[in-house]
Amino acid sequence: MGKIVTFGEIMMRLATPGFQRFTQARAFEVTYAGGEANVAVSLANYGETAEFITRLPKNELGEACRAFLRTYGVQTEHTVWGGERLGIYFLEAGAAQRASKVVYDRAGSAIAAIQPGMVDWKTVFAGADWFHWTGITPAISEGAALACAEAITVARQLGVTVSCDLNYRAKLWKWGKRAGEVMSDLVAGCDVAIGNEEDAEKVFGIHAPDADVTAGKVSAETYQHVCQDLVARFPNLKTIAITLRGSISASHNTWSAVLWQPGGFYTAPTYDIVPIVDRVGGGDSFMGGLIYGLRKYAAEPEKALRFAVAASCLKHSIPGDFNLVSIAEVEQLMAGDASGRVSR
Repeated sequence: MGKIVTFGEIMMRLATPGFQRFTQARAFEVTYAGGEANVAVSLANYGETAEFITRLPKNELGEACRAFLRTYGVQTEHTVWGGERLGIYFLEAGAAQRASKVVYDRAGSAIAAIQPGMVDWKTVFAGADWFHWTGITPAISEGAALACAEAITVARQLGVTVSCDLNYRAKLWKWGKRAGEVMSDLVAGCDVAIGNEEDAEKVFGIHAPDADVTAGKVSAETYQHVCQDLVARFPNLKTIAITLRGSISASHNTWSAVLWQPGGFYTAPTYDIVPIVDRVGGGDSFMGGLIYGLRKYAAEPEKALRFAVAASCLKHSIPGDFNLVSIAEVEQLMAGDASGRVSR
C-alpha cells in the first residue's frame, strides 16, 4: 500500500479538566488536533504510512504541534512554515443533558493565509495512493480552498484516490462564498465521500426523507436516498458513507453508519454508547477506520463499514481528538465482544 496524505488545519486544543465549565476552569489541558490530522493519526496507529500537510507558524508552538504529531507516527516532512499564529479551540465537555461547547480562536491562523503554490503537491504525492481532505479546509479562507483544489487536481492527475468528509461548519464560511458553491467543484473530483446526518443537507440541500436529527430519528433506510442523490450529482463518487448519531444526551448516544457503492447499500450495527468520555473527533475516527477498511477489505465493503463504525464507537471512550485503539480491539468489538472486561 502507498502513503496516505491528509491536508488541513491543526489547532491547539485547550480543554477544561474533567467536566468543568469554562467559568470554573483555572487551567486547561493542552493537546493538538484537527479533522485531517485526526484521520492521519488513526491511520498511522493502524500501521499505515500517513503524512499530514499543513501550514504552521515558525515558533515554539508550531514546533510543539509538529512534534506532537510525530509522537503518534505521522509524517510531517512537508510542513509549510509561515504565518503569525496557531489556531486554538477551547472545549468544555458536556455531561447528561448539558451539551458540550466549543469556542474557536482561529482567525488569522497560519493556514488561513496559505496560497496555491506553497505546497509542492507532486513531491508530496510521491509514493502516495490516497489523499484526504475535509470541508473544514476550504471553509477557512479562499486561499485554503484554492490550495485544496490544487491538491485534488494533482492527485487526480497522478491516479491518487481522493476522499472527503463534507464536515459543514457554519461559523467558518465567512470569506465570501457559500459552502455549496465551493464544495461542488471540490467534491466533483472525489472518489469517496462521507458526512454525518446533516452535512449533505446543509452543504448541498439534499435531505433525508422523514429524518429528524434533533429528535434522534436517523433510520438507515432514509439515508439511501441521500447517497443516491449525491452520486447523481457527483458521478465520480464510487463510495459514499454517512454516520448516524442518535443523541439521547451528552453522555448517551447511539452510533451507526451506512455505506453505498454501485450495486450495494450496507448498514452497520448500532452501538449504544454510554457513558461517553469524549465524542470530539468521532467522525474523524470513522473516516480513518473507513479508509483503512476500504484498503484492507477492498472486496468486502460491508466489513470495511463495520470496522469504521466499531473503531469510531471505541473512540468515544478516549479523551482527546485522536483514536488510539488497536486493530485487535476494533476486531474484537466487530466480533461482538462489547463486554469491556479487563484484558489480562
